[in-house]
Amino acid sequence: MTSLQAGPAENRGHPQTDAHGPSHGSAVGGYPTGADFPARLTAVADAVEGFLNERLGDAAGPGEITRPVRLMQGMRHAVLGGGKRLRPFLTIETARMLGGPYAGALAAGSGIELVHCYSLVHDDLPAMDNDDLRRGKPTVHRAFDEATAILVGDALLTFAFEILADPVWQPDARVRAELVLGLARAAGLGGMVGGQLLDLGAEGRFGPANLDVDATLQLQAMKTGALLAVSVDAGAIVGGADPDQRAALLAYGRALGQAFQVADDILDREASSEAMGKRTGKDKEAGKATLVDRLGLDGARAECERLVAVCEAALAPWGEAAATLREAARFTVARKT
Repeated sequence: MTSLQAGPAENRGHPQTDAHGPSHGSAVGGYPTGADFPARLTAVADAVEGFLNERLGDAAGPGEITRPVRLMQGMRHAVLGGGKRLRPFLTIETARMLGGPYAGALAAGSGIELVHCYSLVHDDLPAMDNDDLRRGKPTVHRAFDEATAILVGDALLTFAFEILADPVWQPDARVRAELVLGLARAAGLGGMVGGQLLDLGAEGRFGPANLDVDATLQLQAMKTGALLAVSVDAGAIVGGADPDQRAALLAYGRALGQAFQVADDILDREASSEAMGKRTGKDKEAGKATLVDRLGLDGARAECERLVAVCEAALAPWGEAAATLREAARFTVARKT
């Protein structure tokens, strides 16, 4: 029996998962490995894809009555077959660095990825950003309809918390509670959802708006940064980090989250829709608040470099053990999609 496989008496209907993950590279302690950063990112993405694919089957799970076919089709459309899986990568690599269990890290990161996917489904809706393309394929409301898309997002959000709260993946009740609390705060009114509301306000939806740099940073820290920061913190929780370690890793996660959003704003101006797999240039059209507008492209690039330096400083206590997380920070600002 592998470390991710629960025995017959304890699996409670959960599909079993290969602890050794994908075929990209070997696995050490269950964790997927790769010869370099891109290979490891791909290996982890494959492991997350496999975990989520198994969880999103049509068969009803413990405590469920049935899984409507159309709902499951929409959820799989939203989740599977695309994305860098950066959020679960951060969770898994942080837990790996700290010596945490792979099963718990994979489940926690995959749960956070479901919240990210839910946010994209709702963000694409006509009432929000009104996008037709996501990850190179039609958005959920285009592939299905608006009502289905709303329910798909609702289902992904609640399913994420089911995975985080499931003792099959997190035997320690304290770990489960901290994961659920952290994700609820990051995804909710004072985090991602609140940031999305501020983002709509910055477009002038609720009256004139002209955000300064500090207000723009606050909006972005909530809308994008909070979920990336909690991805790192989840790995710290699973890995058993002490308070000082968690504080340092949270500083890393927050700086990385800010760098990711600034880099995304730059890509929205410079990258093609074909390369990004979604419509670009829309932020400027909608009048969204971005640091590119406030600082210019050169200023935004300089801010990215400053934030990478903050990330590297936060990881100093771990030395070479934090090499992959340092590369993740550099990847965040150098990526082309």
